[in-house]
Amino acid sequence: MLALVTGIFTVASAQKATTVTIKTPTVQCESCKQRIENAMARVEGVAKTTVNFHNHTTKVTFWNERTNIENVKTAIANIGYDADDVTADEDAYKRLPLCCKKPEDGGGPAKKN
Repeated sequence: MLALVTGIFTVASAQKATTVTIKTPTVQCESCKQRIENAMARVEGVAKTTVNFHNHTTKVTFWNERTNIENVKTAIANIGYDADDVTADEDAYKRLPLCCKKPEDGGGPAKKN
């Protein structure tokens, strides 16, 4: 039994996590933040996602053995947002609420009068 527990611990401790900061220039608001963080929680290999919509960045921690940076960027693009050099999926972008779209498309945070 001790050998089995030691074997499991060795495999688990061999995994390495990487944290990257990705430019997400089309992230506009709290709704964008929630949308990305919730969707990324379901992506294979992603351990943690933190979106800063003020700085237009997304910090993602992922397990190297289960995914890579390109898959992470593609997952963000598939939600409807640009991620570094990966352009948002057009259909996903169209489904975003107006507040989450680019200002040139009439989106962005609600204007205060």
